[in-house]
Parts: sequence; structure tokens; C-alpha cells
Amino acid sequence: MKVMNNSDIKNKLSSLAFDVTQKGGTEPAFSGIYNDLFDKGIYLCTCCNTELFSSEHKFKSKSGWPSFFRPANENCLKYKEDISHNMIRVEVLCNSCDSHLGHVFDDGPKPTLKRYCINSVALKFEGK
Repeated sequence: MKVMNNSDIKNKLSSLAFDVTQKGGTEPAFSGIYNDLFDKGIYLCTCCNTELFSSEHKFKSKSGWPSFFRPANENCLKYKEDISHNMIRVEVLCNSCDSHLGHVFDDGPKPTLKRYCINSVALKFEGK
């Protein structure tokens, strides 16, 4: 993962958001401000403001993190194999700035059967 060495990004983010987005950390389950938010709007990368997800694709997964069944578009994310914690997972990163967002799993709803499990601190919500 690319760690942003820009002091502006460190000053812009909370220590938890910096740990999650720049060091691949995870916020505690059920603690994020967007876990239970279902207002209409878009979710942006907290680091670079790239549009990542739409509220139209958000669903209640009961996982403890905001979950989406598809990204805003096919070019906004990048994927990387994550073999940490004795698991094989697919890490989700912002394609614009390489910030760690969360992981994607194959246990989501139709039509994609995907669950993009994303840390709230990696997101910024803009209501419509």
C-alpha cells in the first residue's frame, strides 16, 4: 500500500482515519458514522474526494461496516490480494490516491453478489 507522505493529509484526517486509509487499519465494528446512514447521496474518498459509492447501492449487511453491492463506477477502485490475519481477502483501495477503504467479499445481495465492506472513516458523505 502506498503511504501518503503528505503532511497535509495527516493534518486533515483523524488519527483513526489516517491509520485506516494510509496504514491499512480497520475501525471497530459498529463504530462508524455511516454504518446506519441510509440517506440519499454519494460517498467520496476522505483523502482525495473521488466518488466511490452511491447510497442507491448501499445495503444493511449487519457486518458492522457500511456495505455496498457495487462501486460508483468500474474505474474508481483498485483491488489487491490481502493475505493478512491468516485469511485470503481482496483489499479495496481508492484508484486515485491508493487509500485503503476496506475489503470486498462474495456474499452480497443480487445483482452482483458482492459486499464492499468499507470503513466509515475512509469515506465522506455528500447528501442529495
